[in-house]
Amino acid sequence: MGPDTPLPLPPDFDNPDDFVESLLNFTTSSWLLQTLCGGVHILDFYTRSPDLYSAILPETWREWFKSRDIMDILDLLMREDFTQFENKEGQQDSWRDGSMPPADFLQYVKDVRKHLLAREFPPRGSDLKPQKAAISRHIAMGMKVKKVHEVDNFARYIDRLTHEVASSGKQPITHLVDFGSGQNYLGRALAAVPYSKHIVAVESKQHNIEGAKNMDVLAKLVPKTKVMRNKKEYRKLTGKGKQRKKGEESGLSTPSISGVEGAEDMLSEHLQRETLSSSQVETQGECEDENCTPVAASHAPTNGAMKAQPADSRQDPVIENTTTTTLQIYTEGQGSVQYVEHIIKDGDLTPVIDQVLDSAGVPDDATKPTSAAVEELSNLENVPKTKDVNAMVISLHSCGNLVHYGLRSLLLNPHISAVAMVGCCYNLVTERLGPPTYKLPTLRPNHPRLVATSTAYDPNGFPMSEKLVNYPLPHQPTAPLDTPTNHDTSHHEKGIRLNITARMMAVQAPFNWGREDSNLFFTRHFYRALLQRIFLDRGVVSAPVDAANITGAVSANGHTSHVNWTPPNGRGPGLSSDGTSTPLTIGTLRKFAYSDFVSYVRAAVGKLTSPNSFCEIDPQFIREKMDGLTDGDIRAYEAEYADRKKELSVMWSLMAFSAGVVESVVVTDRWLWLKEQTSVEHAWVETVFEYAQSPRNLVVVGIKK
Repeated sequence: MGPDTPLPLPPDFDNPDDFVESLLNFTTSSWLLQTLCGGVHILDFYTRSPDLYSAILPETWREWFKSRDIMDILDLLMREDFTQFENKEGQQDSWRDGSMPPADFLQYVKDVRKHLLAREFPPRGSDLKPQKAAISRHIAMGMKVKKVHEVDNFARYIDRLTHEVASSGKQPITHLVDFGSGQNYLGRALAAVPYSKHIVAVESKQHNIEGAKNMDVLAKLVPKTKVMRNKKEYRKLTGKGKQRKKGEESGLSTPSISGVEGAEDMLSEHLQRETLSSSQVETQGECEDENCTPVAASHAPTNGAMKAQPADSRQDPVIENTTTTTLQIYTEGQGSVQYVEHIIKDGDLTPVIDQVLDSAGVPDDATKPTSAAVEELSNLENVPKTKDVNAMVISLHSCGNLVHYGLRSLLLNPHISAVAMVGCCYNLVTERLGPPTYKLPTLRPNHPRLVATSTAYDPNGFPMSEKLVNYPLPHQPTAPLDTPTNHDTSHHEKGIRLNITARMMAVQAPFNWGREDSNLFFTRHFYRALLQRIFLDRGVVSAPVDAANITGAVSANGHTSHVNWTPPNGRGPGLSSDGTSTPLTIGTLRKFAYSDFVSYVRAAVGKLTSPNSFCEIDPQFIREKMDGLTDGDIRAYEAEYADRKKELSVMWSLMAFSAGVVESVVVTDRWLWLKEQTSVEHAWVETVFEYAQSPRNLVVVGIKK
């Protein structure tokens, strides 16, 4: 069962054990890899002296980069055939009408490529052929092209996998438990024809469940509930009726909602329509899709009470409960979807399975379901009976620790016999081990997110496998040339760690970068890094310090910038309540803000100083410090640093390319964890999407004995 090799190995390996050892050795021994993946903060790019670019990259590399177009560099990193650089008689002495790349640069690129998991789809050596999307139009409602590709291929894969489980002599899979179902795009496709599966859609947010149920109705997979109402009174309640003149209104009173027959149904349907219209808007940002919404579950309270939130909080209140909201049996085929509102914390799905057992079993002496929350439908005989429940946990782009919870559910629940999960958003994974004893020399030591995540010691975090937890580390990674290091070499360590900066870079998709989109986000990074320079010069943020707490920032006039001020509340610039540096988080701006640097600065400062700003620093303080900054001043900054934009572009490209190794480590760790479990018979990783359509295209599969 499964592919010929349990990992999608790169061409240089044919044995997974050899690949794992080589991968872990390279990850822990390469100074440059660790620096590019976790040691560089883009906000410090123009605020340090010596600058990050010259401090990290050898001079021979920097000189060669000057003469090459950025697309040539990207091609060399990811697409160029390296056989042309092999040492052989008559070897070429130029590349693309220019000088040859430095030999040590070529070796580093080769080492990174060597440890990238294969991402071809269909998988190399597979007898599968690319297929056109076959999802019916009404099933694909609300999906973009990317989502159609993902849902179509993953639904086909899950169907094939369940048939393989059944044909192997194991108990057939009766239910598919979708972790973080969101709008239930995947579940809807699997429950409808031709698959007709029984889906348990586990979701932590009620508005997503309501939106998914309404989409089932709009797709005509379940009948629409008929509501009898007084239209005139309904228009009054929803504000859709004609407005009366003031004179006419004076003698009338608004009818009480309790006095109108069917008023609750009216308002309920109205709210559901509003929910549907808002929930169909795809979430923007780092997250792959709607399945990212349950990420807050990893931070859910454990005392069974509602988590108190500020009145202006953007997050929904977190409630500790598990409820079956609806069992919907599709009119097409024999499939069904059971929506369960549940906060996933550790992989224990007992409350969810209990709900499934309640609603799936029809007692011998009754014709109605045992759960009052389940709709009374005429075709309940299509739902598997209690004794038949044998589930597989699936997910399409579950964020962060949700994949860990899903994999652990295989051990925690006797009714779960298989898992097949595609992860994303590695930056949202927590850390199991503490911070390393050494400090990466380029990264500010008091960055709050690094401190907060590396000291969490979350048992559900990375790494999962004992192989990575106990992997012996060398004294220190070897630095190239004469690059100084600040590593504590007094004793050995064990355990592989990936800080949040490294994991953030691992969600990039550099193999999809073209000239236009590359230039767009290179410009955005340049604007943000240069704005940080302005913030530093005007005293909004503190100068970054190295591991010895020495400020190394040089202002625009050539003098070292030391910001020493104390506001009335006793907090320094860019300082959180515990005194550590807090980076200003700007987030996404409207498209017009990126048209030029002046527009960007004005939009960013306006967002930070708005009354509704969630900035850690007092908006009034930022406003005072930025007061007097003219458009001419902003353009002067852009002109001064224009020549260094390419340096940032090169560095970001190297970081994103190198971070492919980080993704290899994360995915391999999850596979190793499955292999370490005595109750797991089969475990493997393979591609399920085209990388060009969906870069997070690796599914982790485990089958219980």
